[in-house]
Amino acid sequence: MPGDGSIAHAVGVSDDEFRTALSRLAAGVVLITAHDPDAGPRGEGVGMTATAFLSVSLDPPLVMVSVRNDSRMDDLLAQQPLWAVSVLSGHQRQVAARFAMKGRISDRLLFQDIPSVPGEASGAPLIEGALATLECRTEQRVVAGDHTLVIGRVLATTTSGEDDGPLTYFRGKYRQLG
Repeated sequence: MPGDGSIAHAVGVSDDEFRTALSRLAAGVVLITAHDPDAGPRGEGVGMTATAFLSVSLDPPLVMVSVRNDSRMDDLLAQQPLWAVSVLSGHQRQVAARFAMKGRISDRLLFQDIPSVPGEASGAPLIEGALATLECRTEQRVVAGDHTLVIGRVLATTTSGEDDGPLTYFRGKYRQLG
């Protein structure tokens, strides 16, 4: 609505047309995780599949992820500045699909049979078998439409010796390269 600070879609661009056009852009698939210390006696890991993840800066090392406003991850990252990224390999399609489900079960059950270790710098679950992991501390949050861009300083990284290619998302499906 004009005057309320929101920006309407360009004339002639529907939500479906926008989604279809961007589905032609191949994206890497990552799992964003954080530790929620307020969930249960020892807290619990929280996870979210993301394809809107990218490198922002080398000096200092910064990355960015886009999270849906008012999602569990958005709410947690507004309070918890430490989080992690696991860059998923082609054989981890089931991990991506599990954490992308709408109306899903609790995060505790989602992590139950997925091998992970808590990151030393973040306490967030790091998925075993991932091509790389990055542990981050939020530097900035920018609201952008129905999402928030979370920019994090990379505190620690690991890479695996996996010979598998990355998991990608293209035209609405997970795909494996390599």
